[in-house]
Amino acid sequence: MRSTPLHPVARLPEEWSASLASRGERSFTAKQVFHWIHRRGVLDPAAMTNLPARLREHLAAEGLGEVLTPERVHRSEDGTRKLLLRLHDGATIETVLLPSVSGPGSQAQIDADAAAASDDEDEDDAADAGATPRVRVTQCISTQVGCAMGCGFCASGVAGLKRHLGAEEIAGQVLLGRAMLEEGEELRNVVYMGMGEPLHNYEATARSLRLLTHPEGINLSTRRVTVSTSGLVPEIARLGEDFGGQIALAISLHAADDETRSALMPINRKYPLEELLAALRAYPLPRRRRITIEYTLVAGQNDDPAEARRLAKLLRGIPVKINLIPMNPIEASSLGPPGLERVAAFQEVLTQAGYSCFVRRRRGDDVSAACGQLVLLGAKPKVRRALG
Repeated sequence: MRSTPLHPVARLPEEWSASLASRGERSFTAKQVFHWIHRRGVLDPAAMTNLPARLREHLAAEGLGEVLTPERVHRSEDGTRKLLLRLHDGATIETVLLPSVSGPGSQAQIDADAAAASDDEDEDDAADAGATPRVRVTQCISTQVGCAMGCGFCASGVAGLKRHLGAEEIAGQVLLGRAMLEEGEELRNVVYMGMGEPLHNYEATARSLRLLTHPEGINLSTRRVTVSTSGLVPEIARLGEDFGGQIALAISLHAADDETRSALMPINRKYPLEELLAALRAYPLPRRRRITIEYTLVAGQNDDPAEARRLAKLLRGIPVKINLIPMNPIEASSLGPPGLERVAAFQEVLTQAGYSCFVRRRRGDDVSAACGQLVLLGAKPKVRRALG
């Protein structure tokens, strides 16, 4: 049984129908309200001009309104924008807007970076043929205030987990991000790769996925939405079952043996590689789709070519593509990235083994918006020494 009432922004159309029918409202009103919130991005009942005044007053009394307040926008030299958002209780989170960049092959790189592009992307692009070219934007969103996973290369968990976000706060980041797009930009992909572990907050994450992909709302294609996890095995199975494998899955792997992975990622002690790999093999992937393997390269820890050979063997038989991420520096850790030659050698081993393997382009690191750099405002990090 739900302990707290469902926030109006988190309601699905059928829940609006039930709620409004009990008040004697006509059946089509529920769709109108959902359209205002999730298609038009309007959260102020007073602005919902085609609704009766009595209903607008009721919605306001129920608490319908803005769930996030933008406090600051950090703009990177590469066009990345990191948004600092204030929640109703004063807590803060961060979300990132990543516009595609120009240059040969850059769109393919950005799609690989975001891990959101599906293997049927060419079909989508063909459907867009003849349309006015627009700048594609990927939004990276958060699911928790802080994080409980404690990964050694990530700033989000410095202060630990403060609380889960509600579905309205997760989906609200996309509503706000869409409203803050600049001229010529189009929201193309959404990746659950910001602060927090999405599957640790499963119920709110799943509800937000239903809100963002609902045809009466933003109507994001499930091929354009990626959920990243550090490896919560039961929830991976649940996500596959609840969404039929249609939600793209990204796995933060970062090592090919249990000893190294447990040192970098404490969650591996609970769900070791054998269990995690079994969950990936069981995930109900649609035809032509692949799981994204995210592998942060940490100097002296997991960047040896021998480790790349172990990784190639470990993933054999699983439809995957691999994103290599040279570690982005964070204040809370003395760990760092390997040199470019080391990265290239690691990639070469995987490419020669037949894998699609990309080195993620560093985006927004000058404003601490790169992978692993989103941090809880006010957290006081403790420097972590090199492992091993």
